[in-house]
Order: sequence, then C-alpha cells, then structure tokens
Amino acid sequence: MRPPPSPPPSPPPPLLLPFLLVFLFIFPNITTSQILPPTHSPITSPSSSSTTTTLDPKQIRALQSLNIPTSKDPCSQPSYQNATICDNTTPFRHVTSLTLSNCPSYVALSFTALKSLSTLHTLHLLNCHVPPIRFPPELISSLRSFTAVNSLRRVTGAWLSQLQNLTDLTITNVQVKASGPYVILAHMNKLQSLTISHANLIGYLPGHIHSKLTHIDFSGNQLKGNIPISITILDTLQSLNLSSNSLSGEIPASIGDLISLNFLSLASNSFSGSIPDSISAVPGLVHMDLSSNQLNEFYTEIGSV
Repeated sequence: MRPPPSPPPSPPPPLLLPFLLVFLFIFPNITTSQILPPTHSPITSPSSSSTTTTLDPKQIRALQSLNIPTSKDPCSQPSYQNATICDNTTPFRHVTSLTLSNCPSYVALSFTALKSLSTLHTLHLLNCHVPPIRFPPELISSLRSFTAVNSLRRVTGAWLSQLQNLTDLTITNVQVKASGPYVILAHMNKLQSLTISHANLIGYLPGHIHSKLTHIDFSGNQLKGNIPISITILDTLQSLNLSSNSLSGEIPASIGDLISLNFLSLASNSFSGSIPDSISAVPGLVHMDLSSNQLNEFYTEIGSV
C-alpha cells in the first residue's frame, strides 16, 4: 500500500500568538520568518560558486593555468592586469581577445592551454618573460593580431612566419633571430601594420612586401643596405620608421610616391647625398626626421608627431 502523505506543517500554538505580537511591537524590524522555523530548507553545496559563468569550461581551466582569476566571469569583469574579450556564442562563450600583462615568473603558456584558447583572434603579451612557446595549428589559423612587448625572451623568424593570417604584428624589445625580415614576412599577405623594433634584427629590408601595409616600424635594429623600391611603392603607407639602423646609400626619389605618408623617420642611419625634392610633394606629411645621417642639407627635421 502507498504510505499516507505527510501532514502539512502545523501553525504556531494559539498561546504563542500574543507573545509574538508583543515581540514584534518591541522589535518592529524583526520579521516572522526570522522567528518561526522555515517550512523547508534550501539544499546548497558548500563547493558551489555564488557566481556562474557561461565561458567554455575548457577555457576557464586554461585561463586559470595562466594565473587569471575566474571566480567572476572574466568576460565581463577582467582583472586590472589581464583583459579578455569574448563572443556571444551559445551554449558557451569563447575568448576572442586576450592580453597578459606583467606575468609572474612561474606562468607558462602551455600547448594545452593555448589549444583550449584556439578561438583567439588577438593575443597581446606585455612584460611576460615566459619560456618559448609552441602555437597549436588551430590558434595559428585563428590569430589576426599578435603583440609581444618585452616578452617571450627570444623568438625566431621561422616561428613568426607561421602566423600567416595576421593583419597586425608587433614585436618590441624581444630578440628576433632571423637572417632578415623577408624570412618573417614572405607569406604574410594580409598584414596591414608591422612593427619589429629593438629586436636585434639583422639583414636587409625585403625586396618584396605586402602592398596593403599602412604602418612599418623597423626602428632600433641592425638592418643594412638601402631603401628598396618595394617600400616606396606602398601607396597606402601612412607611417614609416627605419630609424636607428645601419642603412646607407641615398634616399630614393621614389619616396615621394608614398602619397599617404604622414610620418617618416630615417634618423640615426648612414644615408648620404641630397634630400629628394619629391618629399616636399607628399601632401599629408606632418613629421619627418632625417637627423644623424650624412646628408648634404642643413635641416633634416620638420613638423611634430
């Protein structure tokens, strides 16, 4: 036979009601729910978190391995050192942009963590002296912007050359071991902004470079030779910084063909000869620095950034 249903909870005894009325009159801020026992108690797990997140669980574990707090949703509340941007996919969101700053010495960018974060389009490392890393193929394909500033200790040109879908590459204060920029850039056909500065990069400026570049910065390296025509035909180029290298020869007259240029620095090289008259025909040029060369003209700097 089916057991009889449990009787409903009994109301408080009649003799208790006058006492309750007097008690509530003296303590008006006390509610009856604080006096009477509840009819049922909620069941909570001591290990459950008060804050839920919709981020992919694999990516949560990956962020934790990078010392990024995940007690709160990192997509909506990034920490002061690290910034994350996520998409709105369901049932789980995924990280599309990650910035790691001032990484602790014990943090390592493991292959497993990076594979879990293969949805990244943007990865920025700022002051992260982590050991050399290996990118999984999924992340190599996904990345569009990669920045390493005072990070990674050292990288090779062959390693950077894998990132063929980049539109933005910034490497600063990182030792780059390569025989020249061409090794890195040969197959980067989508690149729009390029910075490899203070990287101890040797060799010559590339004889072929992607035609849609708007920004080139090779400052503070050990590049030698002259300025090739591959650079002076970039009609979309807005900023060109080749300062503090070992470049030589004359500044080509074709530099005046850079009709979109607004910033030009060739300072601290070994350029000689005359300053081409064609530079004065560049319509939007607001800053030019040709100082510390062996040029004939007396003035070599105009404008301001």
